[in-house]
Amino acid sequence: SQIIHKWLNILYHALKFLLRWPSREELRATLPECFREKFSNTAVIIDCTEIFIERASNLLARSQTWSTYKSHNTLKYLIGITPQGTISFVSKAWGGRVSDKAITRECGILNKLLPGDVVLADRGFTIFDLVEQYQAHAKLPAFTKGKNQLEAKDVTASRELARVRIHVERLIGMVKQKFTILEGILPVAFIKNEGDSDIAVSDKLMVICCALVNLCEPIVAKD
Repeated sequence: SQIIHKWLNILYHALKFLLRWPSREELRATLPECFREKFSNTAVIIDCTEIFIERASNLLARSQTWSTYKSHNTLKYLIGITPQGTISFVSKAWGGRVSDKAITRECGILNKLLPGDVVLADRGFTIFDLVEQYQAHAKLPAFTKGKNQLEAKDVTASRELARVRIHVERLIGMVKQKFTILEGILPVAFIKNEGDSDIAVSDKLMVICCALVNLCEPIVAKD
């Protein structure tokens, strides 16, 4: 156990630099073709992913980590990727019951936005008001808003968005496929900090896995 924690700590400090938020100039200079026409101002594509954990003996912790969506106790992470297909942001772990909007508000990703930036997200991220506080914009699939069906233009726009937003789901899937520990059930002890570290073991593990995936071939085709 001590050996595992020692190596997790070494790898975390050695690899965390690979998760970097690129400058606007870097993003624009290497923007893939599929983003150029409709989504040229995209700074980040975000989504949340959940990791199963053991059921805690503490009732409050058990309640905070219960995910109705997964019907299991989970840790939830917000992952942000660049249009180029690299992971640029990994939040700390949140309990599975916390909403996507709450994590977006509290995790620190909004502080990285510049005026005019665009954030792409799924319907569950009702974050328009949060992003606008930073003079940026959120693009989500269209809502029916009480109508029986979407208008044709909204259907087209949602399809175009889905074509580029899918990359974050693919990249998260790649992380879990390559590091199957994230597909299992983590020990409750991983929620805690080890030794004098102020970073939870689970957070170190997620950063290491995401950083190593950034060393793989990008999932978004270069033009």
